[in-house]
Amino acid sequence: MSKLIIDGNAVYEIDENCMRKKREERNRKRSHEDERQKQEKRHLRDADKNEARRSR
Repeated sequence: MSKLIIDGNAVYEIDENCMRKKREERNRKRSHEDERQKQEKRHLRDADKNEARRSR
């Protein structure tokens, strides 16, 4: 399905299926990046704990 947008003398056609797919892809990338950051923080936290144990 598509929508027509009229802006003064300009007319645009928006493909809603395409916009939905782009939005979903952006959300997947964000979720993946968030998960990667969480794993990195966990790894650093665990490395700090291990370092503290070794220095005792």
